[in-house]
Amino acid sequence: MSSARWFIGVTLASLAAVAAALVSQHVFDMQPCPWCVLQRVIFLAIALTCGLGLIWRNALGRRVSAGLGLLLALCGVAAALWQHFKAAASASCNLTLADKIVSGWLQLDSLLPDVFSPRASCADAAVSLLGVPYDFWSLALFAAIALVLVSLFRRSGPERRRSRR
Repeated sequence: MSSARWFIGVTLASLAAVAAALVSQHVFDMQPCPWCVLQRVIFLAIALTCGLGLIWRNALGRRVSAGLGLLLALCGVAAALWQHFKAAASASCNLTLADKIVSGWLQLDSLLPDVFSPRASCADAAVSLLGVPYDFWSLALFAAIALVLVSLFRRSGPERRRSRR
């Protein structure tokens, strides 16, 4: 499959993850914690970097986009793991790194509160879908995205370009 199709697939998967989170929040009243919101931000950033890969169509553009997206996906893996194993065990996740990034540095909660405002504690936001914690669903998607982006990164590398000459 072409690089463009992979970038489109990752973009759509990332946007679908955020859409599912918003449906969970606004239709099923599953309110997000700061770590949930941070993962939304990371999914949107991955979608943007993959969009960049679609616009910047040469090997360097694909490599930069895949590399940035990969770093973001790994940040998402770390955020999902932290949320499950550390944050969900605490009564409050105020003033954690996630809260500082979303509410402090980026101030997304004031720009789009319906999307980016944390409304629950990490312990309260620890819910499951089909018996699997939400943060593990997020973790699985971040890991899958990372694998795709590793492949795209390697595909557009210098040794690949030399072999085409």
